[in-house]
Amino acid sequence: MKSNLAELSETELANMIENAQKALKEKKENKRKEVMTKIKELAASIGVNVDITEGTKASGRKGSKVPIKYQNPNNLSQKWTGRGMKPKWLQTLIEQGHRLEDFEVKS
Repeated sequence: MKSNLAELSETELANMIENAQKALKEKKENKRKEVMTKIKELAASIGVNVDITEGTKASGRKGSKVPIKYQNPNNLSQKWTGRGMKPKWLQTLIEQGHRLEDFEVKS
């Protein structure tokens, strides 16, 4: 095999990259297995049984959207979910004598 990458053909470089990616994936998988085995051994040494669930990632919020609860009938782009502080447009309308219920979005 040639030592200078610039001298390799595109096919040779592509093969080298593919083989390197396979080798890296294999090393990561072996390391992962070793770590899981070690975790189970350490847990067993203190009398704890560990069940490792694969393929799941811990995550924070799922990012689901909150439905709109209130909308300004005079300006349909002004919406509020009912969470957090009332928007200024809604505060102003309530101060003018309107009720919060007047702006509820009917489903």
